[in-house]
Amino acid sequence: MRWRTGLTVAGVAALAWGEWLNWRWSRALVGNSGGASEAVVVLGYRNPGMTVNLINRWRVRAGIRSVAADGAQETRVVFSGGAIGSGASEAHLMAEYAKTVLGFDGTVLLEDQSATTWENITNVIPLLEDVDRIKIASQPAHALKARAYVRRQRPDLAERLVRADDYRPGEWTVVKPLLALYGLWTLRGLQADERKVSS
Repeated sequence: MRWRTGLTVAGVAALAWGEWLNWRWSRALVGNSGGASEAVVVLGYRNPGMTVNLINRWRVRAGIRSVAADGAQETRVVFSGGAIGSGASEAHLMAEYAKTVLGFDGTVLLEDQSATTWENITNVIPLLEDVDRIKIASQPAHALKARAYVRRQRPDLAERLVRADDYRPGEWTVVKPLLALYGLWTLRGLQADERKVSS
């Protein structure tokens, strides 16, 4: 009986830890920049097939709900991700999903050449320079990594970063501890890169 109680407590603690860490990451490196125009950048994830995968479907939904979150008058959604193999680009697949499944009829731009998060940011920067606010939609640790890359590549644009609606309590709760562990590993690598750049 005690081991069951222990497992239950450990499980609840792991779920709470995953929620807390993802919540914290979703609020890091963002400000409260105002203005009438915004861009929501949706980052693709390893989509080798001709249909949009589960993670990219979720990222598109997070991106689209980020548009409605604070009602900017002029919003563009930028889907970013190149083709894996000989298939369609992640950007194209995500845009099609947004339009045909989610019914999104707003302004859409595609960046369909990038293969890494660093390239995502490098390639979308020309599409962001004239907006007042920038939101990056992905899993919280990945979005944080992308925001750090914006700060490194274009500190002036980093001042326009605001929070996307990519964290909600209770969403993906069961896998959030795994996402948190993966995020810690990813962000540790980012911190190592930062140290190399500054040394």
